[in-house]
Amino acid sequence: MNSNRAPIPVFIPLFIGIIAISFSSIFVKWSSSPVSIQAMYRLVITFLIMLPFAGKYVPVIKSLKRTDLLLLLLSGAMLALHFLLWMGSLKWTSVASSTIILALQPVFVMMGAYFWFKEKTSLAAIGGMAIAFLGVFLLIGSSGLSGSKGHLTGDIMSLLGTAAVAVHMLLGQLLLRRLPSFLYSWLVFAAAASVLAVYNVGMNIPMTGYSGREWGIFALLAVVPTVFGHLLFNWLMKYATASTVSMSVLGEPVGASVLAFLLLNESMSSLQAAGGALVLLGLVLFLKVGKRKKQPVDIQPEALG
Repeated sequence: MNSNRAPIPVFIPLFIGIIAISFSSIFVKWSSSPVSIQAMYRLVITFLIMLPFAGKYVPVIKSLKRTDLLLLLLSGAMLALHFLLWMGSLKWTSVASSTIILALQPVFVMMGAYFWFKEKTSLAAIGGMAIAFLGVFLLIGSSGLSGSKGHLTGDIMSLLGTAAVAVHMLLGQLLLRRLPSFLYSWLVFAAAASVLAVYNVGMNIPMTGYSGREWGIFALLAVVPTVFGHLLFNWLMKYATASTVSMSVLGEPVGASVLAFLLLNESMSSLQAAGGALVLLGLVLFLKVGKRKKQPVDIQPEALG
């Protein structure tokens, strides 16, 4: 676990980040643009917002090795794939279904961290995770995941997108041992945006001609879930373990479902509400008791939505 002490209590930026990423699915649902365009401009605008603060990192950029550049490109490609699949899933299934499946992210991260970094997890932390996932299963049972072919397509896309972001997060660990989190985020966002641009060109998807409303949604995607979500979680990587950050995104299905009910008229059953309460209970228990055993490599991934 990182020995650095955060300047403010960790739960404060965690809470802000969870609320911010919960808005991501709402903005995607509001947009009529192709998801590859939404994702690309989300990253491009974020890259430009960060640009004025990147100058001091020029010496570090010049010192990057070829291996670092390849890892950055691969991490960015996995981030681009995550956005294509997860954002695409929202066109087929409900916000609750898609974000619930995305909440399985810690399982993929824990599996990868165990085999790749030999990271161990305490029994108390596993208990908190078990309670949280019981809540996830209740949510799944109440959201009609098996209702239609369209729902099934969206669910599979969300699951594959979750696997992609787990790979992205674990790859980022190798780079964060040598790079500042700001520079890592900035370069990975640039790599992911480039991959998406190539995808759009290859698929003949127009990159211009979108309405002012659509550009407003692109900007919201950049500022709210990316800056106040992704970047905030990246900053937290210096002060919290991977599983703490990953488990925190279990709050996204709850936040997103509530927002979808309020803003998209997507209903939430009593069983869904009970599942959400269990997710939050498991999250609280995990954050309280889920301290890591000593491990050779610190896992500090970013959380995505």
